[in-house]
Amino acid sequence: MKILCVNAGSSSLKFQLVEMPEEKTIISGYIEKIGAEDSFWNTKVDGKKIKGEKYLKNHTEAVEVLIDELIKYNAVESMDEIAAVGHRVVHGGEKYADSVIITEEVIKDIESNTKFAKLHHPGNLAGIRAMQEVLPSVPMVAVFDTAFHQTMPKQNYLFPVPMEWYTKYGVRKYGFHGTSHKYITCTMQERLGKEDVNLIICHVGSGASISCIKAGKCYDTTMGLTPVDGLMMGTRCGAIDPSIIEYMNEEGGLSIAEISNALNKKSGLLGVCGFNDNRDVEKAIAEGNEDAMLALEMYNDRIAEYIADYFLELEGKVDAIVFTAGVLENGSETRASIMRRLAPLGVKVNDEVNDKIAGWKDISEGIISADDSSIRVEVIPTNEEIMIIRDTYELTK
Repeated sequence: MKILCVNAGSSSLKFQLVEMPEEKTIISGYIEKIGAEDSFWNTKVDGKKIKGEKYLKNHTEAVEVLIDELIKYNAVESMDEIAAVGHRVVHGGEKYADSVIITEEVIKDIESNTKFAKLHHPGNLAGIRAMQEVLPSVPMVAVFDTAFHQTMPKQNYLFPVPMEWYTKYGVRKYGFHGTSHKYITCTMQERLGKEDVNLIICHVGSGASISCIKAGKCYDTTMGLTPVDGLMMGTRCGAIDPSIIEYMNEEGGLSIAEISNALNKKSGLLGVCGFNDNRDVEKAIAEGNEDAMLALEMYNDRIAEYIADYFLELEGKVDAIVFTAGVLENGSETRASIMRRLAPLGVKVNDEVNDKIAGWKDISEGIISADDSSIRVEVIPTNEEIMIIRDTYELTK
């Protein structure tokens, strides 16, 4: 049974075709810069990456490229071989605590939740509509980033604001990266041989979030109403004093839209030192850039602070701290720096093992804590696409 995963962003589209239930990847690809004249894509087949370039005006044209790649590289002889399509959708609101088969009602709900995910939902919806045009009779599934976090207790998802803001407008913590956090949780349940795992999962890439997993369920997470809350990120500010918004409106003459844009796209690492990619920050540090040093100190401090907070929420009963996503899958020094900050909790790093682990090296995962560390610390590459595939398979098989 061949299942296609489609992960459409505002100007990108990832895809992966998998044979189920074997979970064998047949082909995968990443189409970038949709809407720009220099659109391009990389397709991976049999371990080889093949690049293509063409101006793609919209997601419909990107889906046409996707289909051409499937046929060109013999992933399918015809599109009739695709049994179902799974779509990543950022925001499911309170209504969706799990993945669902897409209906017109579901599409309307996604449209109504666009107010919470203005940067992401237009691309998500465009990917769904484009695939529906190509495969009108094939079942499609929406896999929501927010769904995994719907198990949070009320005291953790409510903000201390007027209750009417929640009951009337839906102001609450929703959390994001849920598909990644769910994948890591399932992986650790298998490795530890138990369902009721207590974990602190650090998904740190360009966007970043940490989740507190209690007895196998999400108990708390760092992102809030939108993905800008919580950790300092590549271009997002994370948690800040909300009075800054009014202050910059009055003193700086900035509109709410301009402030929001700055907090989402011009803050974080980029705002402090001018670089939003950790590799560029580390290169600047090596060249003696003091702003880059400051930015990385702030960045690592906030990650360690949230881990310590969740350690207390779990009453010190932590089965493992897991590092995942681009920055922490590849950044051995960042991992070590965070772990050194956790020394008061008894966390100790195994530098020899830690230095060997990265996505481009022979070893991409492993336990990086020392034998006498109070908490197991592990690096596990995330795989959001396979979680989308699994949910789609279970709902449509």
